[in-house]
Amino acid sequence: MPNTKQIFLCAINNILSGTCQEDCKFCTQSVRYHAQIERYNYKDINQIVSEARHAKENGALGYCLVTAGKGLDDKKVDFVARAAQAIKSEIEGLNLIACNGTANREQLRYLKSHGIDSYNHNLETSERYYAEICQTHTWSERYKTCENVKSVGLALCTGGIFGMGELATDRDALLQAIASLSPESTPLNFYHPNPALPIKTRNIKFDEALTIIRKARNLLGENKLLMVAGGRELLFNQKESAMFEAGANAMVIGNYLTTEGLAPDIDKTMLAKLGYEVATSCDTL
Repeated sequence: MPNTKQIFLCAINNILSGTCQEDCKFCTQSVRYHAQIERYNYKDINQIVSEARHAKENGALGYCLVTAGKGLDDKKVDFVARAAQAIKSEIEGLNLIACNGTANREQLRYLKSHGIDSYNHNLETSERYYAEICQTHTWSERYKTCENVKSVGLALCTGGIFGMGELATDRDALLQAIASLSPESTPLNFYHPNPALPIKTRNIKFDEALTIIRKARNLLGENKLLMVAGGRELLFNQKESAMFEAGANAMVIGNYLTTEGLAPDIDKTMLAKLGYEVATSCDTL
């Protein structure tokens, strides 16, 4: 890896929460499961900019604008574009990531022209297992969106969730599918159970998670971002050195979409104690 002592930080902002009509069994943002989360429509753009500034001050290089729902429509495209423009006009040095579900090329081009640098759309699990966790849209729709992202010149961010009841062969198939897209960054999420969701337990352990990180690094190559994201605190708390040694070079700081993360200062202190620096530019990749 180019600089194994640098860790890239990313923050996410849930700018439209808990309004999704899809039936993904792993997601508290689906209205079908009535999870006890905060639900709201479009967040005020001034608040989004303020939160982006705070993330940058905490060391984040990536900043992801997330909306609940299956995919983009005209209203969402316009809102995300205006939010991106507002952030870029006031804050330098943030790589802006949009995470807004399925998207066509025209929508993605529009976002790119208004300041979005990267698009995140996770494959979530293997093509075989996907029908077990979602029936309202297909895995192939997700893969196609990832292809659309690359075709318009946006950087692709795609990963998945591990520990949702899938087999070891599904995990390998997911990693192979991710690698086939040659993404610039890959978030590895580990399932965080919620009592409202149909998937009640997490079937992954610490050693298995490390194996996934190692396999992902080998498949993706050295010059890519490999991020440990959701579920990090559940599996790697006080054991973060192992995930970096296995090949991760990025992580999410702050809160996630509907669950709380650690305070950024705690994570930065942890990195310093382990001898890592917070990356200050994506050019070091």
